[in-house]
Amino acid sequence: MNGHPQKKYLPLCFLLVFLLFSVKEIFARDVEITVSDGELEIPLEGALIRSWDGKEYTCDEDGKALVSVPDDRQVVIRIAYPGYENGRLVIPVSGGSFSLSLHLSGIMENRELVIEARRPDTSETKSGRSVAISGETLSRTAEIGFIEDVMTSIKLLPGVGYSGMFDAMPSIRGGDPGDLTAAMDGFYIEQPYHWGGAFSIFVPQMVESARLSHGIFSSRYGHTISGLLEIATKRPSPTESQLDIGIGTSETNLGLSFPLYGKGGIFAMGKVTYWDPFIWAVQQLSKAVPEIDIINSITTAPYIRDFAITGNYRFTRNLETTATLFFGSDGVGAKYNNIFDTEDRKRNVDLDFDWLNYTAFAVAGLIWNPHRDMVFKANAGVGLYESDMIADIAMEQTPLSFEAASDPRLILNSKIDANIIDTTVNYQARADLDWDLSNGFIFAAGVHELYAQWIKAEDMKSSIKVNDPTSDRYVPGGYSLDILNQGLSTSAYTLVEYQSPDKKFGAELGLRADHFYFIAKDFTLQTWPVLNPRLNLDFNVLKDYKFIDSLDLTVGTGLFSSMNDAISSIDISNDLDDFDLKPNRSWTSLLGVKIDFAEKFSFNIEGYYKHVFDRAYTRTNRYEELAGDGTKTATDIIDYLFNGTGRIIGFDFMLQKMESRFWDGWLTYSFTWAQYRDPDAVPDPIPPNADADRYAGTGNDWYYPSFHRYHNINLILNFKPSKSFNIGTRFGFASGKPGNDDNTERTGFSWPIDIKFTWFRFNPGRKTHTEVYLGIENLQSLVYDAIWIAEVSRYGESDASLSSMDEYTPVYEIPVPMISFGFKWRY
Repeated sequence: MNGHPQKKYLPLCFLLVFLLFSVKEIFARDVEITVSDGELEIPLEGALIRSWDGKEYTCDEDGKALVSVPDDRQVVIRIAYPGYENGRLVIPVSGGSFSLSLHLSGIMENRELVIEARRPDTSETKSGRSVAISGETLSRTAEIGFIEDVMTSIKLLPGVGYSGMFDAMPSIRGGDPGDLTAAMDGFYIEQPYHWGGAFSIFVPQMVESARLSHGIFSSRYGHTISGLLEIATKRPSPTESQLDIGIGTSETNLGLSFPLYGKGGIFAMGKVTYWDPFIWAVQQLSKAVPEIDIINSITTAPYIRDFAITGNYRFTRNLETTATLFFGSDGVGAKYNNIFDTEDRKRNVDLDFDWLNYTAFAVAGLIWNPHRDMVFKANAGVGLYESDMIADIAMEQTPLSFEAASDPRLILNSKIDANIIDTTVNYQARADLDWDLSNGFIFAAGVHELYAQWIKAEDMKSSIKVNDPTSDRYVPGGYSLDILNQGLSTSAYTLVEYQSPDKKFGAELGLRADHFYFIAKDFTLQTWPVLNPRLNLDFNVLKDYKFIDSLDLTVGTGLFSSMNDAISSIDISNDLDDFDLKPNRSWTSLLGVKIDFAEKFSFNIEGYYKHVFDRAYTRTNRYEELAGDGTKTATDIIDYLFNGTGRIIGFDFMLQKMESRFWDGWLTYSFTWAQYRDPDAVPDPIPPNADADRYAGTGNDWYYPSFHRYHNINLILNFKPSKSFNIGTRFGFASGKPGNDDNTERTGFSWPIDIKFTWFRFNPGRKTHTEVYLGIENLQSLVYDAIWIAEVSRYGESDASLSSMDEYTPVYEIPVPMISFGFKWRY
């Protein structure tokens, strides 16, 4: 009797398994890699290299190592060395020797050089798609000021409009600031801001890299028509522990990283601000200096509390899991009284408010290589955002002497009581597959589900009473909301990438489909599915020609879509039907040129045209009724409209000096011409019982948005007199914002000047890194006389009756320099 019939196939199975796992050796070659110090140009002996199959290599005394890589596709080397920042080097399908220089950074003991197949979601800058910032460059520019913030660095990049020191919501290439979407480790964040947008939640100490995509970026990503900010958290070392301590002007942060059995690690970070002692000290000082008595109005000192934990674990060389958790809160409280008294106006204002905000999310992911040429990625998470505000405002004033209230005996009393709780809960899940088809082709596809709940409990009561010598007029108002709405966003994409063997031509063609379904208590709405095709073509025109290392041309065009946040409050009274609801859309076309010069200079310029359509906006109609006793009541009805348009033309460039021993930096210039139009901002005809004065000065014509600036310039220079001392400078210029929509008035220009002095000390024996910095922002205020302009309404002319200086606005935010310091220690 024969043995088990399947046993005869065992030798063949073993042979097949052997061939499967050794195929890489058949189609592999050895390349020589040289790693050196970028400042001293000396070899870095002892760098560790781990290839994709688990093999480890160590650089010899000449900083050299022979590494086996596939010869049928390009790979990326990620390089690290104790005390140096990470680096990356692309190994093409041809060539036998390559080199890379590393530059001093924090302690990264025993991190490896990782050889891996090229993946599409790297943080590298790509002409026509995105610009990235990481490592030492990120820390130099973000770690300054009272609150250290990654957005401080992002606001220095090309295409980003100037927004001031205390505004983390810039306009991206003429788009509305609210159009910027942010994601951390692949999770889309509902409100990534503290203090209503003054700062972002992205703490520099927990961020590895940041990438701003504002060109024709891949169809893998969506939910924006303006720009996508991708934040990658720091990846902990799998072999060494690390401790980070940072103390700044108004905040302290602590970071701890520890390994997980050589297969992963966990990194935890916390940040707290401590303005309470500062506020208390100034309040005591105000007893002797009455001019600063306003500080006593603060009942809860402004605060920020952030905590984040991230980690990864590699089960096998083909399977890895990741997770990120974040919780942040901020708040402020004040009780304020102001008396304003001039010849023709008297005003007494009492304000009492408390404001609290919470942001939290958790996301877990999986990275799996089912085959040597495939990468499957999946993640899922949940997020929460809540804003609580309680405010009581009482005002008594004698109006200005204008025609409608010419009697100075008129006294206007108004009162507003507000209790607002806005909560958003969202659940997300996505799956992505990338497949290297060989011969330069990559195929990718994926799906993304985003479910959100909007819970709004808002109670606003207002009253206005005019004491007239002849009669009293009383106008009550306000509103109340108790809403639980839901939205389901479904997205799917597919794309093909191609790169020729000689790297002379590359292309990416993708298609993304987005659909939105709205669920309310008594009704549902949905959009038509929208298709967003995108195409990029890349041409290498020159290579290694005289003083030019590379000259590349990029051409791209594509469609984008996103849902406006305003729709979360839609009610049945808004009288919308299926398919009345539309996502914001934009069609963008771009032409870019990038030149890399032999002397470590790089120049990138991009010009674009953006057509915005189906943009959502609201119109508030006030309906008034007059009772027999003369009492007037008002009711506000909000209309949701989806036919807004926009037209944006611009270009921006970046001239960059790569890191070197003595100096580096970059120069950016952005020109933006942007106009928007709300075709139905004024109803036609105006309803008979509507308040017609509400539409006075408005119109349906093209206008310049309030955030628009024609010109934005940033010059960043870093000087290094020695290895332990760095001088960082920032010179900026931004033209004014619109004062009125016909562009006849604009605010004065802004030209911020900042400087940062940094001292470093690295002790290789004790494995410690110490850093101390002194930053001075807003230096121009020492010599710059503020240019004042009249306050103007959005559509109207300036009000000539506003004669007091208190009714004018300066072009800068703080009239004195802002001094900050920091101490950082790593082990």
